[in-house]
Amino acid sequence: MYEAFFRPRQVAVVGASAQPGKVGHDVLANLLAQGFPGQIIPVNPKAERILGAQGVRSVAELPEGLDLAVITLPAAATPQAVRELGAKRVKACLVISAGFKEVGGRGRELEKELGRALAESPGMRLIGPNCVGIIDTTVGLNATFAGTYPARGQLGFFSQSGAMCLAILDWSLDNQVGFSKFVSLGNKLDLSETEMLELMAADSETKVILGYLEAVEDGRRFLATAREVTRVKPVVLVKSGVTGAGARAASSHTGALAGSDAAYDAAFRQCGVLRARTMRELFNLALALAQQPLPKGPGLGILTNSGGPGILAADAAETHGLHMVSLRPQTVDDLRSFLPPIASAYNPVDITGGATAAMYGRALASMLGDPSVQGAVVISTPTATLKAEDVAAQICPQARGKPVFSVFMGQRSVSEARRFCVGKGLPSYEFPEDAVQAFAGMEAYARWLASKSQGPELVAGDKAAVAAIMAEMRRQGRRRMSETEARACFAAYGIGVARSQAAETSEQAVAAARAIGFPVVMKIDSPAVSHKSDVGGVAVGLAGEAQVAETFLEMTARIRRLMPEAWIRGVLVQEMVAGGRETIVGLARDPQFGHLLMFGLGGIYVEVLKDVSFRVAPISRAEAEEMVRSIRSFPLLRGVRGQPPADLAALGQALLALGSLAHDFPGLAEADINPLLVLPRGQGAVAVDARITLA
Repeated sequence: MYEAFFRPRQVAVVGASAQPGKVGHDVLANLLAQGFPGQIIPVNPKAERILGAQGVRSVAELPEGLDLAVITLPAAATPQAVRELGAKRVKACLVISAGFKEVGGRGRELEKELGRALAESPGMRLIGPNCVGIIDTTVGLNATFAGTYPARGQLGFFSQSGAMCLAILDWSLDNQVGFSKFVSLGNKLDLSETEMLELMAADSETKVILGYLEAVEDGRRFLATAREVTRVKPVVLVKSGVTGAGARAASSHTGALAGSDAAYDAAFRQCGVLRARTMRELFNLALALAQQPLPKGPGLGILTNSGGPGILAADAAETHGLHMVSLRPQTVDDLRSFLPPIASAYNPVDITGGATAAMYGRALASMLGDPSVQGAVVISTPTATLKAEDVAAQICPQARGKPVFSVFMGQRSVSEARRFCVGKGLPSYEFPEDAVQAFAGMEAYARWLASKSQGPELVAGDKAAVAAIMAEMRRQGRRRMSETEARACFAAYGIGVARSQAAETSEQAVAAARAIGFPVVMKIDSPAVSHKSDVGGVAVGLAGEAQVAETFLEMTARIRRLMPEAWIRGVLVQEMVAGGRETIVGLARDPQFGHLLMFGLGGIYVEVLKDVSFRVAPISRAEAEEMVRSIRSFPLLRGVRGQPPADLAALGQALLALGSLAHDFPGLAEADINPLLVLPRGQGAVAVDARITLA
């Protein structure tokens, strides 16, 4: 497949045209213009020779086993053309033609017909339809209708947006960005982003893989492929369409917090993909990865001739979790030996506005010689006496062994300095934050490569018990479990649950409290009540029989008044667990990647604070630990102001168990344990409130 698309010996243009302005003309002209060494065959019933290339009048006249066919016909004629190409055993097909599912209606039906035609052509693979085409600068293959052709480089790029492809090609010419491969995926009838990862991973000319995504068709397959590819080459992706406007309504806390953005963040993190939030970030990081060695740690040194930009860089470093290292005393002494007395020899190193280009070179060499510095950002702001080109000439020779990023602030007066640095393989940026973001991305990728690849850890649960509960729910036509049923499902996978008993009368409630032991908690038992606290459906610290009986009558009457159509079974009387930290663990099903596992501090404020982390379930033990440690409020679990540390091992085990439950029962739509009370170290964790909804 790789050779047929990117190293074809023959390329046929089906729908080639002699008329300028037609897509079939532009594609043929582009193929001829770049010195492609293979045979180019125009296919047009009215002309045998177009733009000097000898053509044929029909697909039937093409040679058997042709490598690549590019279709530029109207949409209605495309399915038949694919069938004819299949009969000629063509290996690869690029459908540039538009007018398919992107226009809806008849176009959607045409795309289905195109899919059937492809299925009737065994062995043929297809890119498109509705795409710009593909470029391989290594062999001069330009099978697009684009008006520009990129420089040769080490970046492989694919995009689901044709307009984005055209804009980036134009932008690349003025920004010294070269590509090895450039692919417009279009509607992804056959080949998708997953195959592009595989193809570009196999390409020796591609050092960094880039992509613009709008949707992932098969999230699980994408994850598996990306995990393998990112161990070989860095992958940097931009994912659009992930704002809160795209999140779905949900009944659980997890469902309300888990949106498309959280899913892609979690998926990318678990498979080593670096996520860029903007196209600017994408190329800032891509150029750094292509041109610089990976850092051996997060220690960043900053060299500047102005305090303000140095502070901006230091702030950005902290935001990205990098270390502003302390220079060793020998380095500080060396810097002081040649810098002005008013200069700062500490990190950030400020050599002041009177700095010379020679000072830049010597200071950078001194900083890079410090073992604690794993990378450096060099910032130059324009002054009357300092030429940016001279600074560039001084710092480029020093950039060896450790990643270095240049920042020339300004525009007209520093453009040549930027060009010089990029030409020497030193990434150059307009602002300090861009350079720090690039270093942070490289450091994250270095950590991914150093990490051990671990598969998910599955907990062996009582599948039969859970399946029986779900079967009874299906029989009754219910989607939402009672809390008793949900607690039983969690307990079946080893998650500790608070002792409780159901009660339908005040007398039963008193008897349950007596059996459990005072004080107790009382909760309304109704499938119609999702958030019990909102309607007064929870009472804690009930210390005596009279209080239990009175609370039962008040609670059930209140809920019946507020929700007259709700079916109320009664209440749950539950042991009161004290001394734990309130956390939440939950599941929500994502359409691309399957079940998302969530963790955060629990209670009634979880949706307000949104201090949560996500992973695609099931997970490894290392991922469970990472989930817990990645929330901002993790220090509260570790123990502060004399509080004992929480049982993090039990918390991690609960996350593994919940992920295993989702793996074993894909029909789960949502699940919450809120709160999961995590007791002091060695004492476990207890599910206090439980909720499960089926798809």
